[in-house]
Amino acid sequence: MAVSFAGAAQGLVYRQNLTLAFSNSNFNRTQLQFQGPNPAKSQSLSFSSQLKLANDASPRKHHRSSFAQTDAVRHIVGSLAKAGGLRFAVVVGRFNEIVTRPMLEGALSTFKSYSVQDEDIDVVWVPGSFDIPVVAERLGRSGKYHAVLCIGAVIRGDTSHYDAVVNSAASGVLSAGLKSGIPCVFSVLTTENLEQAFDRAGGKAGNKGSEGALTAMELASVFEYDLK
Repeated sequence: MAVSFAGAAQGLVYRQNLTLAFSNSNFNRTQLQFQGPNPAKSQSLSFSSQLKLANDASPRKHHRSSFAQTDAVRHIVGSLAKAGGLRFAVVVGRFNEIVTRPMLEGALSTFKSYSVQDEDIDVVWVPGSFDIPVVAERLGRSGKYHAVLCIGAVIRGDTSHYDAVVNSAASGVLSAGLKSGIPCVFSVLTTENLEQAFDRAGGKAGNKGSEGALTAMELASVFEYDLK
């Protein structure tokens, strides 16, 4: 490749030819040849460079090597095997008890399966799902429990009352956990009809009370053994 340019020297204007010879696409051995006014006298300059051509798409592995040497990432996962000895509270809405009682039974059975003793579980009944959050927060603030499980059932009716209860229960349980600093697990069914509720209270869709107990034990384990 040859490049010509003009420059000023001692008040005179002259033209100088620049000749670049590349041995490979990476400029690893590059020779520059400058030719002055007298073509017979030329000067050569050789140097090495790590520059790449614009069309060179090869990966720049040498730039990534410094980032590969990092410490191992620590993964924290709650252990159900550590649930024994932890204390739990269960808040249950009495409204739609035909649904919430089987959910409670599923939760208690699951707690027992993971060595949580009966004396380490307190069950508090409240009128309905709307009333669960305020009690959950009080239990969380008491300092007696490692997690609070909230069980309820809200089934859609003919009015908008369903939406008001569901939204209040969900946001209220979340708020209870944030304010108390204790995991408050939302196991409130929100279904379109009674059949869907039965399916999720021990029917073909499982038992959401049992699933909530598993979540409560896992979170309690993380808080007690890993996040203190």
